[in-house]
Amino acid sequence: MGDVDGFYHIPQTAGARLGSQFSAGISTLEPGQSLSAAMGGSGKAQGKGLQVRVQGLDDTQEFYDLEVGDSEGISKALSEFEFSRSNLIESDYFGLEFQNVQMNWVWLEPMKLIVKQVRRPMNTLFRLSVKFFPPDPGQLQEEFTRYLFVLQLKRDLMENRLPCTENTAALLISHLIQSEIGDYDDTADREFLKQNKLLPIQDRLQEKIMDLHRKHLGQNPAESDFQILEIARKLEMYGVRFHPAADREGSKINLSVAHMGLQVFQGNTKINTFNWSKIRKLSFKRKRFLIKLHPEVHGPHQDTLEFTMASRDHCKVFWKKCVEHHSFFRLFDQQQPKAKAVFFSRGSSFRYRQALLSLTHLSCTTLDGAQIMYSLSERGSDVVSHLFPTDKAYFIAKEILTTERTYLKDLEVITVWFRSAVIKENAMPEGLMNLLFSNIDPIYEFHRGFLKDIEQRLALWEGRSNAHVKGEYQRIGDVMLSNMCALKEFTSYLQKHDEVLTELEKATKRLKKLETVYKEFELQKVCYLPLNTFLLKPIQRLMHYKLILERLCKHYAPHHRDHSDCKEALKVVAEMAAQLQSSLIRLENFQKLTELQRDLIGIENLTAPGRQFIREGCLYKLTKKGLQQRMFFLFSDMLLYTSKGVTATNQFKVHGQLPLHGMLVSILVCLCASAHILEMTKWIEDLNMAIDMAKKSREKSEIVLDPGSSDEVSLESEDDTHSSRSSLDKQTHHRANTTMHVCWHRNTSVSMSDRSLAVENQLSGYLLRKFKNSNGWQKLWVIFTNFCLFFYKTHQDDFPLASLPLLGYTVSTPAEADSIQKEYVFKLQFKSHVYFFRAESEYTFERWMEVIRSAASATGRLNLLVPREPLQVNGN
Repeated sequence: MGDVDGFYHIPQTAGARLGSQFSAGISTLEPGQSLSAAMGGSGKAQGKGLQVRVQGLDDTQEFYDLEVGDSEGISKALSEFEFSRSNLIESDYFGLEFQNVQMNWVWLEPMKLIVKQVRRPMNTLFRLSVKFFPPDPGQLQEEFTRYLFVLQLKRDLMENRLPCTENTAALLISHLIQSEIGDYDDTADREFLKQNKLLPIQDRLQEKIMDLHRKHLGQNPAESDFQILEIARKLEMYGVRFHPAADREGSKINLSVAHMGLQVFQGNTKINTFNWSKIRKLSFKRKRFLIKLHPEVHGPHQDTLEFTMASRDHCKVFWKKCVEHHSFFRLFDQQQPKAKAVFFSRGSSFRYRQALLSLTHLSCTTLDGAQIMYSLSERGSDVVSHLFPTDKAYFIAKEILTTERTYLKDLEVITVWFRSAVIKENAMPEGLMNLLFSNIDPIYEFHRGFLKDIEQRLALWEGRSNAHVKGEYQRIGDVMLSNMCALKEFTSYLQKHDEVLTELEKATKRLKKLETVYKEFELQKVCYLPLNTFLLKPIQRLMHYKLILERLCKHYAPHHRDHSDCKEALKVVAEMAAQLQSSLIRLENFQKLTELQRDLIGIENLTAPGRQFIREGCLYKLTKKGLQQRMFFLFSDMLLYTSKGVTATNQFKVHGQLPLHGMLVSILVCLCASAHILEMTKWIEDLNMAIDMAKKSREKSEIVLDPGSSDEVSLESEDDTHSSRSSLDKQTHHRANTTMHVCWHRNTSVSMSDRSLAVENQLSGYLLRKFKNSNGWQKLWVIFTNFCLFFYKTHQDDFPLASLPLLGYTVSTPAEADSIQKEYVFKLQFKSHVYFFRAESEYTFERWMEVIRSAASATGRLNLLVPREPLQVNGN
């Protein structure tokens, strides 16, 4: 699939996933090699040797030789080396912890010397642990990270740091066993539970654990990990690290810090949560910890809560966790860009800026999954302006990046997946293979390079690279100009797409083996659109570049240094688009005709020369049985009407055709628009236009219908069994999210101009989704194309998890009754189906509203005869 960053680690095999409790581990250092040497520190001062022991989450231990004389970042080096040994990519969630003299587990601070934090480092066990728990495990990108989170939960269960009911504990252990030894086996289960202590009350729950394990048949280790995390995140104690304290009255309680705010526990029962948005100020002095709330929460006279910590060290630890968690999950969370700042203080001078500086380094995960490391000690409060760029050009550039990722994946459907299918079956003639892949491979390779250029520029802009963020990096015009000029060299390849599509269609009709491979490939999840649709993507992408560059030119002032580059790049793209515009119109029409040819039973030669597709949609036809729902297809020379088949293939059967030559629209007295007067208006306008086209055309339509149909023009009777057996032999399985099926179920229609507009408005990016009655938000990679939203876990995924056809939906901003107290949220609704989506910025919110409105509501879809007007984002 090409060189794509962020590939999943290969999970460990069964038998090793949970680790051995008695393994001492093997050092990865060469004999006699110290950690400082391994980390490239051979030029630093050498001093007394120090051996440090680190325990991984799988309970294996590693011994490192450190140089005490190395005074710069030994703790940080130790952490990074342990992360490297564990193959941790999402290392921000993890840290090293150790027990202090009070036997409390505290975190090793990476930017301080070990000897300044630990009295006897050689006698201290450091262990890798999860430091931050995300509210939704689905935010974890790596399967290996999820596996380590499971190991952390396993450790917490054993140490009684994850209190839960016996039923929940048994369920968690049953999934752990499934991930370790596979499917249930009575003997194997008993032997495993005998040798591995996973729970303090394991003996009492053994039979229940085994009974639950029986139900996990066929579940692979990755699925077991996911189930464990899903169960754990619903527990009150998920991610909780207690800090003993007492309230103002002296009652013993426990405090904890979480992503949502500060939590208060009485024993293991959570009795209160102070959300970060409600906290105005946090401060501590000696053993006292104070929480100052906004006055509107508890009133002006009850806005300060005071707690006495168990010790000064406890107070320091709790203070650090407040700063770390709040910085990681709240202030620097792009999902909450306008959250009120919380001021931290220690005594009278320790303010919020100093609290941030005490962290020294902050690593943040943005909404699109980018890992950004900020050196706060160097850049101080200026980090906020770098963390969240406000320039509109940045978000336009980011749109180029996100849509380019999707476009490259679409090209891989042909260059990687389809190629593999035809080679495996030896189904395509050599001449056609050369024509197809020699034409699209160079385009694919070009866009791989272009994507890397965009990623590098965005990394500089966001400050994710080693270079400092300076003005010359905060631009995109130079990248667009150089790559658009390079793309111009591929014009000849793009001009061949007409020939490629035509020859491929001819070959599938002529060669039975190729036709079979073609149809079977379209059933694969990776082929989420009709296969020939992907062949149009390179030309359609030019139109996307043109629209994006137009927005950049409008954004930049004429004197801006990026304006001239964007204007020149737009000129290059506009010339290419003009050359290929007629070819694109012809190809889109041909693609739609060939798609319908496969989806309709009872008609041949639908791709006759000169025929143009105009509109498809659901109408009610007057028959002897009364009004019957039918699917109509309007072409430049005829009107077809069909009914939905009752076969498993979900195709439509043609019952008749009405030649447009000499037709009068008055025949529509027998037809009734199904939903709205606007639908009837569109049908009448398009029919009048098509009749005029038929009059001017000298070509007669040559349609071969099944001879059994006696209802070709009269509309007097209809028999659902008229389709021939030979037509049934050509049936193929059909995806349910095509415009044909969506129009049928939602009583609406789509024209060719609607399709063209939808092509222009394709969009990709990360969104947070929430169902009407759910509490949490789920981060998903979302693609809008072909009147449909496709949902993925990440942008690296090869096929969508689900899809949401948008025809008939309305898009708006949430009403007060929806109780959505978030910014940049839009609402999708069709009857009782309601979805909420959150964007990361005002620009992306407006773009999603714009493109969805172009496809969702009936008033948003434009008719061929209605002049296009700018779309307004008003939330109605």
